[in-house]
Amino acid sequence: MKESPLVSAIIPVYNYERYLGEAIESVLGQTYQHIEVIVVDDGSTDRTGDVARSFADRGVQYCYQANTGIGPARNKGVELAQGDFLAFLDADDRWPVEKTERQLQAFESDPALEMVFGQAAQLQNGPEWEAGVNDNKLPAAGLVPGMVAGTMLIKRDAFSRVGEFPGGLKVGEFIDWYARATQLQIRSLVLPDLFLWRRIHDSNTGVRERKSVNDYARVLKAALDRKRAEGRDVAKSS
Repeated sequence: MKESPLVSAIIPVYNYERYLGEAIESVLGQTYQHIEVIVVDDGSTDRTGDVARSFADRGVQYCYQANTGIGPARNKGVELAQGDFLAFLDADDRWPVEKTERQLQAFESDPALEMVFGQAAQLQNGPEWEAGVNDNKLPAAGLVPGMVAGTMLIKRDAFSRVGEFPGGLKVGEFIDWYARATQLQIRSLVLPDLFLWRRIHDSNTGVRERKSVNDYARVLKAALDRKRAEGRDVAKSS
């Protein structure tokens, strides 16, 4: 009998004690159970560490580091991970219970696939969130294609070919990573299934880091520079 692959679920967190437990529970509650959960605390000053450690008896690993940003926190999780597949979940979001199982089925159907995404539902924190996470049959019109870290499941070797998430960015780190993956032609699939509930609230990273919008321009410039360099290399070889 073929051994079930290990999936490493990495949760970076910074001062989200009020949301972290729900995020962890959504990973532990997956219909696919061969998952290790790694929480990387990026220098929290609230009770985030206490929340994470309260799941130790259920196998959740906890790692604390000085505050360096979400990219380095995810990278630390990858460093600690033992899985054949890597998945990422922000500490204020949540996965539907069949996310991992459906993605692994896609990989089994097409072994050449390297990463699989799905759909995301953005819900305002409060009554809309509570109603939404208890309804797995949201209308398709309410979903958005989720080319975001929270819907992705990727083979470890494919992630290694792309490389780490960039440091030094407050926002846009996944956009930078995904641009590099696209340029490397990492073979991907976007399924129509709901794989992520994204919680909208007044302390989302994008809101908290409004002053860092220039990071998006840096990400775009880096992508354009790589594309120009690639074009020059092609011209030289022809």
